[in-house]
Amino acid sequence: MEDRFITSSKNWTDAEIENSLRPTSLSQYVGQEKVKQSMEVYIKAAKTRKDALDHVLLYGPPGLGKTTLAHIIANELGSQFKVTSGPAIEHAADLAAILTNLGKNDVLFIDEIHRLNKSVEEILYPAMEDFALDFIVGKGPSAKNMRLKIQPFTLIGATTKAGMLTGPLRDRFGVICRLELYEPSELQEIIERSAKILNIEIDHQASLDIAKRSRGTPRIANRLLKRVRDYAEVMGSGKITKSITDEALAKMEIDDLGLDFIDRKILDSIIHKFGGGPVGLETLAATISEDSGTIEDVYEPYLLQLGFIARTPRGRVAMENAYRHLGLPVPENK
Repeated sequence: MEDRFITSSKNWTDAEIENSLRPTSLSQYVGQEKVKQSMEVYIKAAKTRKDALDHVLLYGPPGLGKTTLAHIIANELGSQFKVTSGPAIEHAADLAAILTNLGKNDVLFIDEIHRLNKSVEEILYPAMEDFALDFIVGKGPSAKNMRLKIQPFTLIGATTKAGMLTGPLRDRFGVICRLELYEPSELQEIIERSAKILNIEIDHQASLDIAKRSRGTPRIANRLLKRVRDYAEVMGSGKITKSITDEALAKMEIDDLGLDFIDRKILDSIIHKFGGGPVGLETLAATISEDSGTIEDVYEPYLLQLGFIARTPRGRVAMENAYRHLGLPVPENK
């Protein structure tokens, strides 16, 4: 799992490249046109009124640029940007300390906001609605409820699992944006922009080939660009050509649709060991020696999007597209 290039989950090698390639304005941000158009209006309106922007919830699969978009929103507003994450805020006092240190119209970004614990979430409700913190002073009959005013601020929450947010928290966001998977043409533009920043010479066809195998995800596209660059420097003249790209991706066992050896292992197991399915998740996990949660959360979503497998009450089933992609005859009952 740690060595898997094609996963959209962030790994330790991504931080440096993502920071250096991150756009700083909406005009530089490629893709997500509907979200960009809406945010341009909301940001301009907030700046005209000199108010804090409404709280923003960004959700969608990992690797699509939620953190990048949060940085851009803060830059466009001309506001200070503070970053934290749901798991990092362990106690209500931790969040209270962060909120009381925010300046007027600052932006607070909470990644993985669905992982906030209940006591911390309770502190957020009055902070988001009334820009105030409620707390109790004293104990027993003499205890008093106190309210501390804080500066108006914008909370930007990011999550890959919007369904895990509680209703009261979700309802307090004035702007809710879903980020969609990217088209190959958009990813190609991102790859060529990244190549220019990294001083990499790349053919137009090579960038398109990388884009098609990036599973609709900029994080994967930039990661593959770096790996193909390594091949170009060692095996070629340093320029990324179509032939070098094909050779590099073949060495990494990434096919034309962006499937790697683990994806194909899942499909191969369902088709050859279980007659195309149905097969239970736990059985499938034991067969390929992988954790069932990892299969369900990391590997299956893309196979489902491609229409290669289906989830049924009895288990996973291989679909016609999977047989065709693997060059196998489609059974009559499919």
